[in-house]
Amino acid sequence: MAELTATPVAEPVAPATGGRPRLATTLARIGTGLAFGVVFLALVAPDRPEQLRAAGLLRIPVEGLLLLTLGVLLPARGRRAAMALLGVLLGLLSLIKVLDLGFVEELDRPFNPVIDWGNIGPAIGVLRDSIGRGWADLAVAGALALAAGLVTVVTLSVLRIGRVAARHRRASLRAAAALGLAWVVCAGFGVQLVPGAPVAASSAVRLAADQLRNTRAAVADQQRFESALVAGDPASRLPRLLAGLRGKDVIVAFVESYGEVAVQDSSFSPGVDAVLASGTRTLAAAGYGSRSGWLDSPTFGGISWLAHSTLQSGLWVNNQQRYDQLVASSRFTLSDAFSRAGWRTVADVPSNTKPWPEGRSFYHYDQLYDAHNVGYAGPKFSYASMPDQYTLAAFQRMELANGHRPVMAEIDLVSSHTPWTPLPRLVDPAVIGDGSVFDPMPAQGPAPAALWQDGSRVRAAYGQSIEYSLNALVSFVTTAHDDNLVLVLLGDHQPATIVSGSHASHRVPISIVAHDPAVLQQIAGWDWSTGLQPSRTGPVWPMSAFRDRFLKAYSSH
Repeated sequence: MAELTATPVAEPVAPATGGRPRLATTLARIGTGLAFGVVFLALVAPDRPEQLRAAGLLRIPVEGLLLLTLGVLLPARGRRAAMALLGVLLGLLSLIKVLDLGFVEELDRPFNPVIDWGNIGPAIGVLRDSIGRGWADLAVAGALALAAGLVTVVTLSVLRIGRVAARHRRASLRAAAALGLAWVVCAGFGVQLVPGAPVAASSAVRLAADQLRNTRAAVADQQRFESALVAGDPASRLPRLLAGLRGKDVIVAFVESYGEVAVQDSSFSPGVDAVLASGTRTLAAAGYGSRSGWLDSPTFGGISWLAHSTLQSGLWVNNQQRYDQLVASSRFTLSDAFSRAGWRTVADVPSNTKPWPEGRSFYHYDQLYDAHNVGYAGPKFSYASMPDQYTLAAFQRMELANGHRPVMAEIDLVSSHTPWTPLPRLVDPAVIGDGSVFDPMPAQGPAPAALWQDGSRVRAAYGQSIEYSLNALVSFVTTAHDDNLVLVLLGDHQPATIVSGSHASHRVPISIVAHDPAVLQQIAGWDWSTGLQPSRTGPVWPMSAFRDRFLKAYSSH
């Protein structure tokens, strides 16, 4: 009997569970998590240094809820276009936040998209002078790459969030609804974990609105300033212009970064105050009197030419746009006034390493001195192409020789320019020569990279640099043997936030030093304090007011 053989039935085969699909799923989840993290940080990251705290990130951005909702509701084609546009905008806003942080730290104000692009070139120049062209160019290239990368990464992250929201519509809507309710509650109670950073956040919208408002304001400001430039200037019509200074050598010496913080309420101000006190005594012993007050500078932490042009023009030049408009005009300046009254006019700017056409076309100086034509053969000191002591000695040699024509000069002293290291030391004026006496000094001070690792050391170095510049000026006055010398000594702006602190004033000291008592008698009505130290309660003028007050005080005599 034949045996019956059952045909075996094949078992169903389970799908392969190899490592590749699991790895792809894991990587996709990680990518999604990173995308949410990038967008979250882009939305809630602060644009002010004082808000850079971990607690400041515990916020609910309303813009994130909008992104989730759009990802769910928009059709595929519209979603991709909308998310790409929003991603680029958010990336650009993130870049502006980074710029705001830097501008507030250095210049005590946020970045302005209209007026601040002109500052990039000079900033690169300062960087090159401080750390060398090669390293500076590498840093600039790296910054550009990071900026492009930031915008790209944020845009790709927003696109990914849109895709995820579309695939998980129900979960996305639930999350948006729950977080929206929390946002409303926190907004209603004004919940803040960090001052100025509410948990119910809308910082991206606020920042975008601020940028639009600032853009409109900058355009309107440009038009107002243009009107001021073409308006009549009574100062140009004063009778007997500068007659009260006839026969005097008048020097306007800007001391870089010499601000209020240098002379009061800081860890280093006692040292600077001691120099001011000893300088006042030294000048008095040589027959010089001095009076001091305060000016409000139009700039902070840098962009010194804004202060120089404000003092000279009598207009408030607080941004590069205004400066460009000013120097293209025929505005009457202090140097114009002295030239018209018969003085030889000179600009001595040792930080200039390239031609400065505005010195001729706008300020109309008879002579321009810079880093190349004062006979200096010594070393650089970071930004400073030469020590202040050499700048002043060379000026004395070239312009104050016996029998010279009365001279008016603006001298910009830069030994106190950031990074405040290495610093020169005063030497015997008799051995200054061509400046080679300074050769060993740069190697004897710390390099900027080493010093700037410690904020307290930076502040101490700043104070020492101001002491050096002030001592150099006092030495110059007392060794010039020029009884007709009148020195206007002032700061251009406060130092950067690392020295001045957050929300510091824009005040700078100003002093007038003269051998002839009549020079100081003519400004007795200004109520300035006696000596080189301004009084805490002394008058404070905007720097733009100085030109007219000065011309009126010394004209019509």
